Amino acid sequence: MLTPPLDNSGYKITIRIQLPLLAFDQTTLTKIRSIPSIAIPIVDNFTEDATPWWLTTICRASNNHLTKLRMKLIYTLLLLGMTFLLNAQSDILRINPNIVFPKDSIESKNLTTSLTNFLVSARKSNEENKFVFEPERIETFLLLDEFKGIEKSEKRKDDFFYKPYLTNIVPLKDSGYLVQISYIGTDDNTALLRANFEFIAHKANDVFVFSSPLLRNTKNWKLESVGNNIFHYQDKINKDKTREFNKYTSSFDLKLKSTSKSTDCYCCDNIIELEKLIGVDYKADYNGRTEAVWSSTLDNKSLIVFGNNNAHFDDFDPHDLWHDRLSLVIARSKVSRPVDEGCAYLYGGSWGLTWKDIFKAFKEQIASNRNVNWIDIKETPVYFKTKGFNNSADYVVNALLVQKIEKEKGFAGVWDLLNVGPFEKGNAKYYQTLEKLTGITKADYNDKIWELIDNQK
Repeated sequence: MLTPPLDNSGYKITIRIQLPLLAFDQTTLTKIRSIPSIAIPIVDNFTEDATPWWLTTICRASNNHLTKLRMKLIYTLLLLGMTFLLNAQSDILRINPNIVFPKDSIESKNLTTSLTNFLVSARKSNEENKFVFEPERIETFLLLDEFKGIEKSEKRKDDFFYKPYLTNIVPLKDSGYLVQISYIGTDDNTALLRANFEFIAHKANDVFVFSSPLLRNTKNWKLESVGNNIFHYQDKINKDKTREFNKYTSSFDLKLKSTSKSTDCYCCDNIIELEKLIGVDYKADYNGRTEAVWSSTLDNKSLIVFGNNNAHFDDFDPHDLWHDRLSLVIARSKVSRPVDEGCAYLYGGSWGLTWKDIFKAFKEQIASNRNVNWIDIKETPVYFKTKGFNNSADYVVNALLVQKIEKEKGFAGVWDLLNVGPFEKGNAKYYQTLEKLTGITKADYNDKIWELIDNQK
């Protein structure tokens, strides 16, 4: 950009080069900022979302030297920008010096380049990652969920404290490679392990794409099909529970007018087995935990891995199942969470308790105080305990409203309330929709909620 200066002595030259921020860490940015004539217009809290950004240089030149100087600046900045970009990209993946690479050097280069791109893309939404093996997207999305925020250290206020290290490459008999990655940070010469991951690398022309090892790890497991649900297990399965599970999924799908949706359930003993199945060898976040249930959804398919003493599928939580079925129809981030949770409480209870059990605990711990203001609780959450777990009082209030609306308007009315969207201060849209469905206004909301509580059997 050329701008004549005020004194007409020549021109002010501004040259900008656009580069992707996602490849740079704090150390690299600090080096760039230290270079004379380089300005980085970027906020201090460095994040990937700040893209795009610009390398910028400003100088003055007389008319006679304008062309020569401009060309020198262009070449210099292009070289500088590409140098930093290449250094930053190669700096993302550290390689263990003991790695045994494929004998073909070109294949080795393609593998590490693709792996770097896969890890960079893992910072974004799963759907944006172009290095996921297409036939196993939903299984790999479950693994990719565990990469979110993996580099960040809250304690050290560093978004890129933990670095990925390539620790092993193992060729597989049926083509491809097993790849192992560790995320490690260093503090005062002490190595801190955040996580170990492994996945399968599949060759696709001159690049590699990656998948979770879930299907490979369970290829010899037994299968039980009930309705649109497939249960994967090692030795035996509780068929009564599989039929009950199918009954709930059919009921929820009927409310949601959802058809042709399928679910794959994998049955494990504990969180350690669950993690290893999908490709998480270790993650510090789960130290000391014994149980977990992880799920993923994509298009018309749901995937649930039970790691809660459930190798034989002796139990499941209808509350969480409601959330899974809803997510097959609409992203949960787009609906009202209090209404969503209210549906889950009403239709599936919580933490192994029925709706009646939940309401009883709510009435004893929260609604026993007649001074409670339900409008205030909607803005500032209040909780009560069941089996040592916290439950939101506002979620129970929404369960009562869902019950009333479904009785009077059918589930179509509940759907309207669900779709008021995410929480907003003051809940204006929520109260507007509620008044349309029930006649309850914000002005009489508190009194009407007390009536619902008192009339609940």
